[in-house]
Formats: sequence, structure tokens, C-alpha cells
Amino acid sequence: MVAIDGGSVTLHDRRLKISRTVSLEPFEISRFAVTEEIAAEMLALPSAHPRRPVVGVSWQQAIRFCNALSEWEGLEPAYGYDGEVITWHVDSDGYRLPTEAEWEFACRAGSPKAQYGSVPDIAWSRADHVSHAQNVGGKMPNLFGLFDMLGNTWEWCWDLLDPTRGDERVFRGGGYGDSANIDAAVRRGDRPRTRHDDVGFRVARGAFDGPAAQGWSAKADEISAVSDRPHGWSRA
Repeated sequence: MVAIDGGSVTLHDRRLKISRTVSLEPFEISRFAVTEEIAAEMLALPSAHPRRPVVGVSWQQAIRFCNALSEWEGLEPAYGYDGEVITWHVDSDGYRLPTEAEWEFACRAGSPKAQYGSVPDIAWSRADHVSHAQNVGGKMPNLFGLFDMLGNTWEWCWDLLDPTRGDERVFRGGGYGDSANIDAAVRRGDRPRTRHDDVGFRVARGAFDGPAAQGWSAKADEISAVSDRPHGWSRA
């Protein structure tokens, strides 16, 4: 895990041509995406390529992984379950998925540009002519020491893609088969039980006071779901 100091990040919705600035408290985020090896230990998934990022995992599986890892290390799980409804206990110190704002702030690492370096140096993409995710850490890290924030695999985040579209969750970062999507601000997403061969995740930690945290709140989700102009940063 890498400790990230607090700061602010501006999120843009290119579709609606609006933006908002989020103030972030300090948090931690994993240096690498979760690998097949670690996912196998927590979720009993196959691990044919231990150092590759685990892919083909749903948002729901990523949530279960976070709770399992928290329990393994004696931490309070970050998520509660009520059937299909997942609640983030924001005051928990357990492992969790990063919020979108945390993810983008960590990805940019202070860079105002869409990429934190030259794409061939920092990201596995279509230009590399690879047919699957590559071992983590094979490209250069950003200035926070985080690897593969762009390219290789998309990464699930906690937030809803757009509350008006139901329960679709966000993934960020672009994958090994992308070119135009290797961009710190591009958003995609899907239903929480879907799986893709280029979508994985990394974990975060950080406990906060109050019902809202790190650019997300349940109240904002509720408001956006009935608004004619959702804040949901719908599709870049």
C-alpha cells in the first residue's frame, strides 16, 4: 500500500460539459492491481499466471475480496451486505475499492495531463499488440510509485456510473486492447455482476467521519438519480 496525502481533484463530465472539484483526505492505495495469486488466496480463483492482474472478476467479487482481505488481516470489513445491497461503512479501516475521485487523484499523481507520462512507457495498450493482461509492474510507475494506473486492465471503483442508469459501477484506466481510452479522465462501467477479460481492480484504505467520503455520498446518489442533470460524470 502507498500512502497518498490529501489534496483536491477536478472531475469532468465531457457529455454535460460540467465539472466539480473534490477535496480528499489522506488515504492508501495499492501499488499494483490485485494479482491472480492474491485473488486465488482470498476468493479461491484459479491462478495460472500469478503475477498478472486478476481479470474476469465482477464488482461484487471485488467487494467480497476486500472484506475477505480485511478479515484475514484482522481489520473491520468496509462493506455490509443486505441481499444485493452493499453498504460502505466509511468509518471502517478495512480494505475497499477506491472512490472515483481517489482513483483519478492517485492516477494523475500531480500531472495536469491525461497521461502521467509517455503511453509506451507507462501503459500496456493496443500499440503493444498483446492479447491478454501483462504481469504487473512491467511499465514505469507514476510519481506516487503506482504501477499500471493506465493501461493493462481497467479497474473497478466504488461509485455508480450514473445513478439514472441503475446500479452500474464505474471502472477506470483503460486496458491492454485500448488506445483512445488510455486517459486519466475516461469512464466506463457495467452492472456489478458482469465480468470482462480486461477489467480488474486495486484496493484502497482509509476511514472517514460522516456519511460522505472522498467525493462520494449516498445522498448525492439519491439526488442524481431523480435529477434531469445528474452529477454522475456519465461517459467521458
